[in-house]
Amino acid sequence: MINQFKTLNPINLLLLFAYTFFMRIAIFAHLPERLNFEFLESYTKFMVQIPIGEDLPVALNIFIAGILIYIQALIFNRVVNNHALLTKPSFLPALLYITGASLFEPFLILSPTLICNFMLILVMDKLLRIGKSPNAIMIMFDVGIFIAIGTLIYFPFVVMLLLIWLSLLLYRSFYWREWVSGLIGFLIIFFFLAVFYYWNDNITMFYKIWLPLKNKFPSAFKIQYNDYLVLVPVGVMMILATIRLRENFFRSFISTRKAFQMLFFMFLIAILSFYTKPNFKLYHFLLCVPPGAVLLAYYFSNATKRWFYESLFLILVLAIQVFLFV
Repeated sequence: MINQFKTLNPINLLLLFAYTFFMRIAIFAHLPERLNFEFLESYTKFMVQIPIGEDLPVALNIFIAGILIYIQALIFNRVVNNHALLTKPSFLPALLYITGASLFEPFLILSPTLICNFMLILVMDKLLRIGKSPNAIMIMFDVGIFIAIGTLIYFPFVVMLLLIWLSLLLYRSFYWREWVSGLIGFLIIFFFLAVFYYWNDNITMFYKIWLPLKNKFPSAFKIQYNDYLVLVPVGVMMILATIRLRENFFRSFISTRKAFQMLFFMFLIAILSFYTKPNFKLYHFLLCVPPGAVLLAYYFSNATKRWFYESLFLILVLAIQVFLFV
């Protein structure tokens, strides 16, 4: 299967669509009785009302989620190929994106993080451009706006602001206008939100939006290890990908090295940002899928022993299906 997606054959578009829903067989076979989909944060719903939620039929919820994942996978695939992060253009990024977005049952339904991944892929595309641009002011401004829109949907996305400055440290020498422009883009969106709150005599509520940033990082975690055994084959692939990346690191273009460092920071921030949600849900970690999928695609793109990498991918797919059915 991996070998099939190492090319840009148009037939892979149909195969990817079929694969997207194949990975959802388990949840379609055992539909939950009810799904509660919160599209926006409470502070955004005060301004904008979108009539999508508990009234959406469960099967339709899962179907729409699958369509959105498929669209995201194609956009993501184009971004990775356009920036030449792999040895050659292929459909591997899309394949690994869909696989990563099928790891857990909460990933298979509509969630704020699923919507935010559109913003995250756009942020990734913009940040990969700053090393090639003579002036990054407008790029960073756009990134700030994307992060603000993502924050309106899901508050922990605000932590991605750190990625702006980490990326500038990686790619460019210090220029204060570039460092400020991303923050200005972010603040413009929330300025309009503040004005709306003020008009409705709720400006004190606007202050409360930012209180979760003061949350303490948890010192203890309650983890059901059996629920996360599916991550074992993913972990093995990530280790193999890291080893392969390390071997080729200094033989790669400087832009490629910096790109993978930026993606590592994105992955790390996506994980750690959960602390801003006291009762976060597993779907939060869907934000880790875009940067993680790039690393996995890098491994399969460079792997040479077909029997090994095909077997490894098959084990992952079977493990996902088993744990979704159990």
